[in-house]
Amino acid sequence: MSSSTPLTRLAERLRQLLHRNGKPTRLHPSAFWAEATSTAGLALAPAWRKFRDLWLRYAWPVLSVVSILGWSVLAAAILLWSTGQAFGWQEAKAAAIAAFVLFVIAVGFILGRSSYGVVLDLARTRVAVGDSAVGSIAVSNTSARPLLPAALELPVGAATAVFHLPRMKPQQVHEDLFTIPTARRAVIVVGPVRSVRADPLHLLRRQVLWTEPEDLFVHPRTVALAGSAAGFIRDLEGMPTTDLSSADVSFHALRDYVPGDDRRHIHWKTTARTNKLMVRQFEETRRAHLAISLSINTDEYASEQEFEMAISAAASIGRQAIREQRELDVLTQKGPLRCETGRNMLDDMTRIVGAPMRRTAVDLARSLADTVPNASVVFFVVGSNVTPTQLRSASASVAPGVRSLAVRLQAGAAPTRANIADLTVLTLGDLADLAIVLRKAAA
Repeated sequence: MSSSTPLTRLAERLRQLLHRNGKPTRLHPSAFWAEATSTAGLALAPAWRKFRDLWLRYAWPVLSVVSILGWSVLAAAILLWSTGQAFGWQEAKAAAIAAFVLFVIAVGFILGRSSYGVVLDLARTRVAVGDSAVGSIAVSNTSARPLLPAALELPVGAATAVFHLPRMKPQQVHEDLFTIPTARRAVIVVGPVRSVRADPLHLLRRQVLWTEPEDLFVHPRTVALAGSAAGFIRDLEGMPTTDLSSADVSFHALRDYVPGDDRRHIHWKTTARTNKLMVRQFEETRRAHLAISLSINTDEYASEQEFEMAISAAASIGRQAIREQRELDVLTQKGPLRCETGRNMLDDMTRIVGAPMRRTAVDLARSLADTVPNASVVFFVVGSNVTPTQLRSASASVAPGVRSLAVRLQAGAAPTRANIADLTVLTLGDLADLAIVLRKAAA
């Protein structure tokens, strides 16, 4: 086995560049520097990784204690001392010494160890928009000596809550309750709980983490759909197709007996009347399989309110399908969502981030037709900026025999139903009207 070093690899690459097809060639400077940079990166990568690990393990914990104000004061002290030395200004030296003394005093404020037992407890890690999200922090003094008053910080998303701890005796427990606003759909990172030591001027700031961060899922708001609201979806009978079968549950017609047919399907009354064997002919059926195409292209929505309503409508329909134990697939421009359970689906719905993009609802409908070819009912959930022409193009990608419906969100609009060829278009202006428009589709 031959050993290869970065230098030998560089030499080999240079040889290949200088000689192509056995003939010498001129080496362009840009090609030379590209090859040299690539090889240098390979050679220095192990050293860089080791340096980074040492930096993060030893240097960064020390340097991160100094705040931005602390670094500014330290830089000013060095500048004043250098200026005083260069020009003999005693005042500048005195100011530099004062700054260094402040740093020495600040170190005394952050030294010492605290022994806390901290428990962060979220009553529920999954709530819907508008529901109350309550948590608690229980702090105990696990040391054998009293602890002085201190402050704990709890990051909640982009905000930070501060809890003030009193003087605590050994084994004493202090508990605080807090409420998290849930006005918007989001995944909120709660924690980690950290204790903070800082000097009065906040030149130095030392943090100690006591818990791990937890995710709070604020699910989109959903509405319950009665069975009649989704009654257009066949259950055991399935959706009939044009494919004929010799055995199924959907009766189609009678035909003459052909050798090899199952005699259990002979229709004896007709056979007696016509004096020749007649057998039942069936239509193939398929189990109800729901597919939802949820467009997350914000250019197709008139407002953020419409976009959030679309997510809530898709989540409500999907949740009802899972409750009825139907097969479900949900697809967005960024890929499919998990639909094994209602929790998985709502978690992925919560993570959805809309953005302007080139792929429209029509492109998504074509992807859905390829991804879920065995769907029996298809929903297109779109915004008010999607035109009837685009909806017609989206429905054209659906296979014949598949029931297709478009839920078009338009804030404040009255619930209506319209037809574009074989596509049923349901206009929804309020999430509370979702059951109404679905009943209209079933009518």
